[in-house]
Amino acid sequence: MKFSIWRKNSFLRCSLVFSLLFCMSAIAVSCTSTSSNETSQAEKISPNPATSKPLRVAVLPWQSPEKQQEKLQPLAEYLQKILKRPVNFQITKNYAAAVDLVVKEEVDMAYLAALTYIKAHERNSNIKPLVIPIDKASGRPWYTSVIVANTAKNIKSLQDLKGKRFAFVSPSSTSGFLIPMNGLQTADINPTREFSKIRYSGSHDKAGQDLADGVVDAIADDKASFLRSQKSGKLAAAKYKVIWESKPIPAPPIVINTKKFSPEVIKQLQQALIDAPVGVVDVSGTESAGYTLGKDADFEEIRRIYTRLKSTKIAEK
Repeated sequence: MKFSIWRKNSFLRCSLVFSLLFCMSAIAVSCTSTSSNETSQAEKISPNPATSKPLRVAVLPWQSPEKQQEKLQPLAEYLQKILKRPVNFQITKNYAAAVDLVVKEEVDMAYLAALTYIKAHERNSNIKPLVIPIDKASGRPWYTSVIVANTAKNIKSLQDLKGKRFAFVSPSSTSGFLIPMNGLQTADINPTREFSKIRYSGSHDKAGQDLADGVVDAIADDKASFLRSQKSGKLAAAKYKVIWESKPIPAPPIVINTKKFSPEVIKQLQQALIDAPVGVVDVSGTESAGYTLGKDADFEEIRRIYTRLKSTKIAEK
């Protein structure tokens, strides 16, 4: 009977065929849409570290590039594991280059110092502190600047620097220029007029080497770098002494371009760094006791000093 009706009624036959084709098409479209949505969600939830875009991080040149890269490697491996994406550290040739890279958005993050952060934020307001390392020795998110002198040159105080050869680190260095320069001005010392030689060494390690090699008689440095040089034997404790030390300075921040990341990703990065194992190094290549949240207001005192000394130019001679 069924076959009889199918053969005799052409209209019914056509209707059934059309209905069947329509249902098959609807099922196919539904399956394709579901599959596409599942693929899209999977890409968002499970990024592949082998194919994800690398997180690019600029780093100030505190030590020799080889030594600093070696010490930063554990942090790179830790972040890659947590974030599920490659992490590339780029140690810049000088302080200005690190600022340029983050300001021009050629990197995503940067390990800066207080002054270089202030300069970067001044040029690009999207650059903001992410976290600040906690100094292992003090247990606080700060460090100090020092002026170290060769005591064989009869230098015991800032006033004894007059007529001597002096090395800063860089015009963009917080502890290697801005803060000691503020200390010199407070002591009514004009380096341009009263130092016989002025040199910018380029990094803290190089400043220490210049002092050890007798190229200069005194240097501006951060205390942790000086203590490392003492420990290594490069600057013997009996010969090289701290003749001035600053008040606490906010520790070198890790900064991020907030325009390039969602608030959720920024929080993920902050948490990853705060949860980092003890001993992961900070920007200076020294061990830290971890990280704490940072904010722009933490650097207000340094910003005031920078604003006051901004027009002060100290040339090499």
